[in-house]
Amino acid sequence: MIRHESLYPNYDVLALQDEWDANTRGIVLQRLGPFQFKLLSKWQQDMVKAVARHLAHDNRTEILTWIAAYLDEQLRQPVGESQRKPGLPPVKDLILGGLDALENWAKEQYLKGFLSIKSEHQLEYLQLLEVGGMPQDGGWGVEKQKEFFAKLVGLVVAAYYSHPWVWSEIGYGGPAYPRGYVRVELGLADPWEPKLIGEK
Repeated sequence: MIRHESLYPNYDVLALQDEWDANTRGIVLQRLGPFQFKLLSKWQQDMVKAVARHLAHDNRTEILTWIAAYLDEQLRQPVGESQRKPGLPPVKDLILGGLDALENWAKEQYLKGFLSIKSEHQLEYLQLLEVGGMPQDGGWGVEKQKEFFAKLVGLVVAAYYSHPWVWSEIGYGGPAYPRGYVRVELGLADPWEPKLIGEK
């Protein structure tokens, strides 16, 4: 079980939502669900959640589901990538193909799918992916493995730290518009920002 101990146990950024404009409030509250998946299948959603559990070190269903929903939305975007290494597929194909590769590797080694192998074995696969150490069959060379891992980490981290529960835990005060931050000097905080345990 992964435990979460916040330095700001009495702080809830959502308690400040009346300070946000309606559009911002709507965007943030959508991250609490329910979600509509338009790209990822149920199996792909579960794969993303399993991987995100290790990458974000969090096992809360609500947050893992948000991460999967974020990937579903991002991978459907028609916007092109700013950079892509020669010979590598678009990020959508890379991520979805990578999930299939994880499944196939698990079946080859353990005779069962990625979701059915032990958590420590899942983590080992991700650690090997980071350095391109998984089998290179099916076109999954070192660079492709490393790029898959890097893109996946980037998406998972972006989603994780955009969830309001995580904002509360790290002491982030949420969107500044239209209220704005006033006390920007080092060591100072606005009255509505969180205080560390024991801090006055």
